[in-house]
Amino acid sequence: MDQFHDRQHVRLRSRVLGTYLHADHDGERVSLSRRRDSLNAAWVVHIHQRGDGPYLLLHSAAYGRYLGTTFKPAALGHHGCRTEQRDYNDEPDLMAVMWKASEAGFDNVVLLRNVAGRYLRANGRYLPWNTGVTVDNIGNISAMMYWTVEDIPDREGPPGLPGPIHTPSPGYHSLMLWRNPVVSRLIRFMLSDPHGPIYTQHCWTTLRFRGRSVFHLRDELARRIAFVLDERQSFDLVMCVRAGRRGRLTPLVVDLPSSGYGETLWIVVFMSGTPAYNALRHPDVDAE
Repeated sequence: MDQFHDRQHVRLRSRVLGTYLHADHDGERVSLSRRRDSLNAAWVVHIHQRGDGPYLLLHSAAYGRYLGTTFKPAALGHHGCRTEQRDYNDEPDLMAVMWKASEAGFDNVVLLRNVAGRYLRANGRYLPWNTGVTVDNIGNISAMMYWTVEDIPDREGPPGLPGPIHTPSPGYHSLMLWRNPVVSRLIRFMLSDPHGPIYTQHCWTTLRFRGRSVFHLRDELARRIAFVLDERQSFDLVMCVRAGRRGRLTPLVVDLPSSGYGETLWIVVFMSGTPAYNALRHPDVDAE
């Protein structure tokens, strides 16, 4: 566990394949990718303290969801069971996202074992199109379970948001012409206290948001907050997503996941110039 420190940003690279653990754009699957300069390949360390020692949790720097195990059989050509991006709510969720890291005998190379005793492994050694990431039993120990830990330094301030995505107006013809159905989800958001969020039952505001554009979502939340605060001057803000009641906040600076019709996103808004805003950490994925 010495390679991991709480709130650190890391990449996990397959020692055999050279590809990176990647949070897929649907916000659900986990795969391997050759891209290292992407928030989807960045993970935030969450050290969870228990009586039997510290455990490692990893949540995506893109979507905030946690690397977790399942008992779903892996796809054809893969070993073991699937991994997924999961929310972290209560004890059943916790067991799926708890890991122990042990040294593999090489510099900065680890084995990651879930509390159920299964090891995180890459796939596609001989069939490179098999890019799924799975968990497998110790009886099937393999070099494909070796992961190199790469530290990602922090950058100064949040990165710029991607440009707006056009969302067609509702209607039969627009949906027929649009390549994919437009995702619609509930957004529940709150404005953080200057020193950090204080969660209460009645602090959340709900809206229905269509599309995936983080640019448009930020503008919509800024408009609503300015109205509530009667703020007539421009201001800056950062949106942070919370994946489950016990999930840690993650700055949301990429477009929303491509799946999740009807899914609720919980977002805490931090105003610029506040101590809570200044304490946010952003990985510099472009650093060498």
